[in-house]
Amino acid sequence: MKKLFWIGLALCLALPAATQSEYGLRFSSLINEELTLENAIRLGLENNSEFLAAQQEIIIAEQKVKEAKFLFLPQLAVQGTATWYDLEYPMVLPDSVANRFIPSNDSMSDDTKHQFFGVGVTATQYLYAGGRFRSALKMAQANLKQVQSKYEAVKNATVLNIKKTFFRLLYAQHTMALAQDVQEKSNRYMRSLRAGNWERVKALYLNSHLTSLKNEAQNELQKAQLAMLVALNKELNAQIKVKGDFKPVEVKLDLPKLNLWSMEFRPELKAAIYALELDNLAIDLALSRRYPDLILTGSYEQLGFDDLNDVNKQISLAVRLPINYTFTAQNAQRKAEQKQSTLHRAAIEDKIRVQVAENYAELVFWQAEVFSRQQAWQDVQKQLTQAERNAQPDIHALEALDAYYQTGRNYYEAVRNNLTAKAGLEWAIGQDL
Repeated sequence: MKKLFWIGLALCLALPAATQSEYGLRFSSLINEELTLENAIRLGLENNSEFLAAQQEIIIAEQKVKEAKFLFLPQLAVQGTATWYDLEYPMVLPDSVANRFIPSNDSMSDDTKHQFFGVGVTATQYLYAGGRFRSALKMAQANLKQVQSKYEAVKNATVLNIKKTFFRLLYAQHTMALAQDVQEKSNRYMRSLRAGNWERVKALYLNSHLTSLKNEAQNELQKAQLAMLVALNKELNAQIKVKGDFKPVEVKLDLPKLNLWSMEFRPELKAAIYALELDNLAIDLALSRRYPDLILTGSYEQLGFDDLNDVNKQISLAVRLPINYTFTAQNAQRKAEQKQSTLHRAAIEDKIRVQVAENYAELVFWQAEVFSRQQAWQDVQKQLTQAERNAQPDIHALEALDAYYQTGRNYYEAVRNNLTAKAGLEWAIGQDL
């Protein structure tokens, strides 16, 4: 039994550690060096300060909506006062202590009554305010929608940057693997090379050139890793690798449909629409200042000089007509801001259409180009395999290796541009394809 107890205890201690280890293997870039695109996007968003700030903007806007809703409720105030006085003439206490009236010492029958106490509650309710509270609530709600759209815009831009750096690193890893393969082949060819003295000089040059290509690929890989770490906002001395499908993608969509999607999904356009709505509400709010306020106020208080036996109750209905000298100027200012927002929205629509057209043309080109280069790469691979099987390496074998590397690298570059163009088009229309 004692042995079973220790085994059970060991299992209980091991389970949390195993769970934590699995979580780390799945989601930590420092433990799991090979990141998928989905995990890279998640990490990049979690560590992006601009994206996190946009999240806080949504929280702030949500609280402003709650504040605007509270305007429709009665405004309550509870107050208690204790006053010690020595007066030769009656006075009214300041507003901070509820405007209490205090008689002078001479009017009091007892000289010891130099203290006054009071407690009370006051409620103020706007029965009519010219629609200002309703406009304020609508403005807070429109501002929340605008902030949410800006949040989506920041998110889309961050995701696009992560995708670009991810595909760059994936391209650099494949190019580096190709360069290493080419260098190994070159070294193997050099050991069994059939060449004269002059041809051997050229062979040494070609072998050195292929080594330089590998060093360039290594340098590009290091730059791509650094760019990926910056995009993820991780420690710059960390080692990171990515994994994923590095193959061509094909999208069959027409440009008019993509334009319609962009007008529907792009958050920048939604933000501009909500900005225009805010300007319209600002005009309504400015116009509402012409109307009077109808205010209902009630209060209940207990007060006295020795005790709180005296009771005051009151209900008041007030009509207040504000006289605003700047009404005309404010109205003209709001209308100008409305016109400005209309022009800004039209400019954003034109800009989005241009972005969609540019990214669509880029994707169409690389979709055709990548399959052409893929076929060339497959043909070169097949031919090189046959040549290695049937012929002794000579000077032409090293020249063929250079062509082999350049063809493979061109194909990988086309795949990278193809994937990047698709990501750019997804950003341009505001949703994944």
